[in-house]
Amino acid sequence: MPAKIIQKNDTPFNRVDVEPITLDIIENALRNARTEMDAVLFRTAMSPGIREQHDAFPMIANSAGKMVVGQFGSFIHGFTEGYDGVIEDGDIFLTNDPYSCNGAVSHLNDWLTMKPIFREGRHVAWAAMFGHLTDVGGRVPGSLPTDAHMIYEEGIQIPPVKIYHRGEVNQEVLNMCLRNTRTEEWNKSDFNAIVAALRLAERRVHEICDRFGDDTFYSAMEDMLDRNFHAMKAIIHMVIPESSNKFYFEDYIDDDGIGMGPYKVACSLWREGDVAIFDFEGTDPQSVSSVNFLLNEEMFKMFLGAFTINLFDPQILFNDGFYPLVEVRIPRGTILKPVRPAALSCRTHMLGRIFDIMGGLLGQGAPDALNAAGFSDSPHFMYSGYNSEGEWYQLYQIGFGGIPGRPVGDGPDGHSLWPAFMNVPNEFLEAYFPLRIVTYETIPDSGGAGLHRGGNGVSLGYQFLEPGEISIHDDRWLTYPWGVNGGTPGERSTKLLVRKDGSKEHLPSKCDKVKVEPGDTLFFNTWGGGGWGDPLKREASKVAMDARRGLVTVKGARRYGVVLGDDFSLDEGETKRLRECMEADRGELPMFDRGGSIEDLKARCREETHLEPPRAPVFQKWMKREKAAQAAE
Repeated sequence: MPAKIIQKNDTPFNRVDVEPITLDIIENALRNARTEMDAVLFRTAMSPGIREQHDAFPMIANSAGKMVVGQFGSFIHGFTEGYDGVIEDGDIFLTNDPYSCNGAVSHLNDWLTMKPIFREGRHVAWAAMFGHLTDVGGRVPGSLPTDAHMIYEEGIQIPPVKIYHRGEVNQEVLNMCLRNTRTEEWNKSDFNAIVAALRLAERRVHEICDRFGDDTFYSAMEDMLDRNFHAMKAIIHMVIPESSNKFYFEDYIDDDGIGMGPYKVACSLWREGDVAIFDFEGTDPQSVSSVNFLLNEEMFKMFLGAFTINLFDPQILFNDGFYPLVEVRIPRGTILKPVRPAALSCRTHMLGRIFDIMGGLLGQGAPDALNAAGFSDSPHFMYSGYNSEGEWYQLYQIGFGGIPGRPVGDGPDGHSLWPAFMNVPNEFLEAYFPLRIVTYETIPDSGGAGLHRGGNGVSLGYQFLEPGEISIHDDRWLTYPWGVNGGTPGERSTKLLVRKDGSKEHLPSKCDKVKVEPGDTLFFNTWGGGGWGDPLKREASKVAMDARRGLVTVKGARRYGVVLGDDFSLDEGETKRLRECMEADRGELPMFDRGGSIEDLKARCREETHLEPPRAPVFQKWMKREKAAQAAE
């Protein structure tokens, strides 16, 4: 039974004409309110993941729950459909359970809060915010066990609960949630900061309504949603032709943290009338480990909108208005639609890979707009233990890597998958945690070669000052971030632990409870982005400049057919000869360059990565039966 919203005034809103200037003022006021929500959160939260890296997502939605401004799409509809209770003025709701909101949040560390906004007894809007809390209990510090088999191992599960009732906090429930964490003070501060951001949004909505009137505010939000609908309709028609041929693409995450992989994500794309259809039939069944990603269909639409709007028309206000134009089909029981109680804590790799899938699909309809594969992940690093004074320390940090080469230019070096994320300053890390940063630099040549170079990955060296344990969550150590339109793949990720005595250990991309001692150093090396276009057509002077900037080596310049001296001077004659030889020897340029088949990569794995190749995945028998039953229906 869906939730019931209690209104003292149930007079419906009137749709009125909104002058273009008024519409722009309201749109920018809402944009600013969303930015202010972030500012309040970042200035008052305590955990570095939120305070410094900005791992949080605000939203303001209309009364029907459609996001008008925000980042992550709306999850309000799923919440109201699944919440069996009443919603009143002053209420705030909290959940972190992906299975209770159809994946609106995708693992237990994300605490999602939602606040209905009322004016004179009439429901006018929603404010929402969720952020990644450093720890929510579970088997390992950070609550992200790489080898979990059930969600019960990953921390406290909070079903949708009214954490504030008519403005009063439910302290007993909050205390229970905080009791189940290793970072109680941080979680309490982060939660209060999130609530403060919701209240800020509520104030700003009241101010806009006071200035322009409730009906104008309501109508302006509807106009913004409609405008997005028409813009996305044009983009969909531009990049997805209506034909009997379907676009198909597949990509992989490399392993599951327990020695099996790769896991395939398959997707077909076609258009019927105005509607783009994404069908994930052919995707592997859910994993026995924690790399499953419960992909909310609305969230996928958000990913699609963010991807296409930023590529084709970044001036469009991104919101939920275009959702009727997209249909998403995800078979139940796959790694993208796991069945409870499947573990979800390491879902970030599959989440990120969705962006590569979209790029590979959409680019087939518009090759000139095709992006290479990039840093499609948010790799995690955790370091925890008791220091020499007996105090608990616990670090959670997100790594950055290379953005892909693009039609418009080179991919940025050392960037996040999420454009709004920030790096944790080294000074902050060294001040609050027992470690030193011994290196922090881009990795030359890690970006794929191309007319437009892929961005380079980052090498971050952590030297530990106290005994402790580390956890690593990463991917793309076996498969390459592919290049497109003749561009070459970017380099893979590596994790190298150098002990104090000089011995070296090549660590897997997903591991927990690795003990470290003072003087040990971890080199956390992320991957680069694939290259875009023919490398031989890149201006030789640009390659020389890249070399002078430390982004490309003298040896790496030869991938572009460019010959440099030891002082990075350009030898134009030798460059011309080398490029002529390379062009004569190569065949037709591929649309996608993956660096080899999965079989080839496994055969070369030990030699190239110092790690054993993953075994073929083994799926649960009961899940095979469920898929067979679905096929029979």
